[in-house]
Amino acid sequence: MSLYTVFADWARRHGVEAAVASFSDSLPEEMVDKFRGQFEADRAKVQAGGPPIITAGSDDWYSGPGEADRYWLALKDQFKTDKWPDERISSVDHSSSTVVAHTPRPDSSTWDSKGLVVGYVQSGKTTNFTAVIAKMADVRYRLVIVLSGIHNGLRRQTQVRLDQYLKDLNPDRWMTLTGETQDFVAQTIEASAALSEEKTVLAVVKKNAAVLDKLIRWLDKPNSRKALASAPVLIIDDEADQASVATGRINPLIRKLLNLMPRCTYVGYTATPFANVFIDPTQEDLYPKSFILNLPRPDGYFGPEKIFGRDAVEWETADEQGPPDGYDMVRLVAEEDVPLLRPGSKESADGFTPTMIDELVTAVRWFWLATAARRARGDDGHSTMLIHTSVKIAVHESYRDPLRWLQKQTVASLTAGSPEVLDEWRNLWEKESSRVPAEDFDRNQNTFDEVLPYLSEVIATTRVVLDNYRSQDRLDYSDPSVVAIAVGGNTLSRGLTLEGLVVSFFVRGATAYDTLLQMGRWFGYRTGYEDLPRIWMTPSLAAAFRHLATVEHEMRDDIDRYQRENLTPSQVAVRIRTHPSLRITAKLGAAQPAFISYAGRRLQTRYFEHRDSDWLDSNRQAAENLVQEAVRHGQVEDLGAARLIRDVPVSLVKTFLSRYQVHEDSPDLEPSLMVKYVDRQLTSDPPSLAMWSVAVVTGEGGDARLGGLDIKYSIRSRLNDHHAERADIKTLMSKQDRALDLGLTASQARAKSESELVALRNSHPVCHDRGLVVLYLIDPTSEPVNQQQSGASEHPPRTALGAAQPVVGLGITFPGDVRTKSIQATHVAVDLTDVESENVDEALGIDTEDLI
Repeated sequence: MSLYTVFADWARRHGVEAAVASFSDSLPEEMVDKFRGQFEADRAKVQAGGPPIITAGSDDWYSGPGEADRYWLALKDQFKTDKWPDERISSVDHSSSTVVAHTPRPDSSTWDSKGLVVGYVQSGKTTNFTAVIAKMADVRYRLVIVLSGIHNGLRRQTQVRLDQYLKDLNPDRWMTLTGETQDFVAQTIEASAALSEEKTVLAVVKKNAAVLDKLIRWLDKPNSRKALASAPVLIIDDEADQASVATGRINPLIRKLLNLMPRCTYVGYTATPFANVFIDPTQEDLYPKSFILNLPRPDGYFGPEKIFGRDAVEWETADEQGPPDGYDMVRLVAEEDVPLLRPGSKESADGFTPTMIDELVTAVRWFWLATAARRARGDDGHSTMLIHTSVKIAVHESYRDPLRWLQKQTVASLTAGSPEVLDEWRNLWEKESSRVPAEDFDRNQNTFDEVLPYLSEVIATTRVVLDNYRSQDRLDYSDPSVVAIAVGGNTLSRGLTLEGLVVSFFVRGATAYDTLLQMGRWFGYRTGYEDLPRIWMTPSLAAAFRHLATVEHEMRDDIDRYQRENLTPSQVAVRIRTHPSLRITAKLGAAQPAFISYAGRRLQTRYFEHRDSDWLDSNRQAAENLVQEAVRHGQVEDLGAARLIRDVPVSLVKTFLSRYQVHEDSPDLEPSLMVKYVDRQLTSDPPSLAMWSVAVVTGEGGDARLGGLDIKYSIRSRLNDHHAERADIKTLMSKQDRALDLGLTASQARAKSESELVALRNSHPVCHDRGLVVLYLIDPTSEPVNQQQSGASEHPPRTALGAAQPVVGLGITFPGDVRTKSIQATHVAVDLTDVESENVDEALGIDTEDLI
């Protein structure tokens, strides 16, 4: 062990100044100075370029793993043994070091640190916190408690992972209080005896009241409390938004557990942090006051954007690449067919018989074809199909016989080998395999003749598994090459990994962002078969997931932006975009998401009722009146790209907003909320938004007039998606359009980032307290005008707008600081008519297996 390794270990635990003082008596001054410089350089590497983070000003104490770190180096070697790519190991190393670096230095006498790590659904959060545990154990943490979901399946899965990657690699250095088949029970050894310097104690505990109570009673004894006073403790809360937040039973127990430990670091992990960021920060609760950290999106990860696409957000522009529109992997199930697949929420499930509608049969057949294609590619891994229609166990049971009948009938028809049957399979393969090109993932697509030899065996070996808390035949991947159709509800909808998930048939309803995202078991890695996954769902669910992809993108950018501005979770809250028919989370706690701010934002219309002449005419009249009245009050400037009118009274803008109609799929552009926000700013101290600028864009189309101004039509084609009743143009504004009143040229505006343009408006001598309305008169035909718009790289491709008459698009930019000037948002309403119960406390009460 080198001298520097000893120095660095001391500096990590006690601070660099303490290390310098300790080593100065025995080493030459120049050597100590060299060690100090090397340690500070190593520490800077952990901080520089890492995942975005909001930090409460914690000390920069962690310099990364050292040469003598036993736990992490063993874990890293195991990753290499498992043939992990160097890039993946490096990513886990760096992101886990960033988490550790933002916890308190472990030589402090006491601390209470609460942080939140935001990952992606099915993206390797367990791997990250496994690495964090290893590194915390290397800096002398003596007790690690992992709170792992509310179901035995997830707890068991987590225990197996931690045993494999921690305990088994250093069996003499770990004391485990739980096992694969046993949650925490009363211990024969006192906690004071277990908490020794020689070993790290590990417990993987279900978030269950009876289990947590046993753990607390074991720790809450005089000798144990005395031992805990000097023992750094790490609590990892996996699925931290589930049961931990705003529950009557589990939340108080977790808080009681934390209060036993004077030197405790609590880190929540979740992909859906909505409930966590709405915890009341003024209470002694689990609000992540110390840090919020985004994990980087791993390479090859299939998330909501890649499957469903997402909407443009305020900093993206038409002249840039813009957001993705997703691969063509989603297949639609008509809303009117849902009653054939599950009973209504008020109907009895007993005696229900599902109808094997064409879409469900096609989904099952594609699952078999896709699995056969994987076998043809030499992939013998597990392959799973998920059918998720209801939480009701009787409904799960009702699918067993129809699925087995379909399996039996299909095997028989393939064995008969009639040309007509083979042609049906061939047509399905060729139709589906062409919709998501394998070449996009650097793979050669198989022919049907290559797939066919594997098809019969795949079908014959498929298991139909009903996975719920009452079923005995649960999903089990211990055998090699498992092929399974899993029918289930809550036990399959969070945390548990469905190995080799290829096809999902999903018509389950939900009312909250976090519930829906966690149900998306299809998110994750699909290495070797990236082109094969498919999802069947209703149009409303597909639209909801697309909205959630946008929400997630904005939320992560909010975390990034606050990190860049050096803010903390105690100074500013993460904003979450609202939705007209979805709650953000069912667990809002004391801090309701009741406020929305437009400060510093740029918003734009994306969706239009392009076939509704009355709707279009009403919006054009509103725009005509605004421009005519604005010209009467101000001077028109010809900017080339637009006609700009300054010094427009706020009354004209409010009148326009009250008349302009926004499509219901754009809840963040609700005109009544914007008017309410404007009114609030007019009476603020100092007041703002009394005067506005109005710009009418001169587009690239034919001659046109708006409000008496000669302009040219803008051209905006629409996406050729399944929403025939609306036109989706994707992006309306160019970046430079938000700076039309700031005196910049178009090239100057394009050269600046969105945050720079926001800052420029806020510091502008005239525009710092003025809003900007930008109007676009869009050609009703609007054929695609370039290769990108024509669909060469988009899914779905573009087509002509085809509007009944000219369309008025609206862009609006507000000045101000994102941290201030919010108004109460009272427009969110939730329809619970046909939604089945998803109450976590109820689930804990009825899940008898999980009370053991």
